[in-house]
Amino acid sequence: MTSIGPAAPDYADIEAAAARLAGHAAMTPLLSSAALDARTGGRMLIKAETLQRTGSFKFRGAYNKLRRLVDEGMRPDAVVAYSSGNHAQGVAAAAALLGIKAAIVMPSDAPAIKIANTRGYGAEIITYDRYRESREELAARIADERRAVIVPPYDDPDIIAGQGTAGREIVAQARALGTEPDALITPCGGGGLMAGLSIAVSHDCPDCTIHAAEPAAFDDTGRSLLAGERLANANDARSICDALLAPTPGELTFSINRKLVTSGVSVSDDEVRAAMAFAFDTLKLVVEPGGAVALSAILNGRIPTRGRTVAIVLSGGNVDPASFSEAIASKSPTGQK
Repeated sequence: MTSIGPAAPDYADIEAAAARLAGHAAMTPLLSSAALDARTGGRMLIKAETLQRTGSFKFRGAYNKLRRLVDEGMRPDAVVAYSSGNHAQGVAAAAALLGIKAAIVMPSDAPAIKIANTRGYGAEIITYDRYRESREELAARIADERRAVIVPPYDDPDIIAGQGTAGREIVAQARALGTEPDALITPCGGGGLMAGLSIAVSHDCPDCTIHAAEPAAFDDTGRSLLAGERLANANDARSICDALLAPTPGELTFSINRKLVTSGVSVSDDEVRAAMAFAFDTLKLVVEPGGAVALSAILNGRIPTRGRTVAIVLSGGNVDPASFSEAIASKSPTGQK
């Protein structure tokens, strides 16, 4: 018998998620930069999810998922998640707010700041080797032992709907500025943020083109969009963008993105470092590598910007000081000797 997966969320689910998140998630600002506009020849609108609770967009989906369970009488005693760090922090913070125990499976090489922050929200950390062990299998075993609910990082309708609230905000904030986005570009790993944004923005701005930005070695969404099927990344692929190292697009997320996303583009690690430095020097924002890939794509001309209004998502700002300092020192005009 063929297994039928969860149904994709729709715009009504995103509206419901926004109601659950009200008073808990921040409505992050939509910023502008004269310097970035001059460089690109368009009007760039920067959605700073670096300023979201826990430092990334991931809190939106995690809280929506857990709050819905609570509201519908399915409150779990404990939850288990697997994440390189931002989803970990989002789940840990959401669980703490709702009085639910959380255990998070994290790679042993995750940034120290992400591990420390996740533990700081009260979650238990279980580390694993991302290149030799399966985080999904480990999380499933822990959940079975503890009778806990698994909170996946992206392939889940409630997670996707929660992330989509950022897209709803982008359109409303742009309209408040007297414009609408002609294009949207966002970092993409497993595709949860991309899927949620695509549903929201395509509903509110049907003519807006939507673009996924990825690290060059992890361009699985871009390649999958061209092929019309889910493709994997090479097992030996490496990138500094620790938040975007999913091996392949999610099944549910790709079923959405293949219909709504215009294209995928990729950037090198050096281009990401330069974007982090630009964000620090010019935008006065701290952005982690994975959070900077969409900005990097814009700075390097991966999609047309001249004469267009483009919304750019900075998806996270959780980066170890040493890694951040290295990027700034190597790529920032003010950091060069």
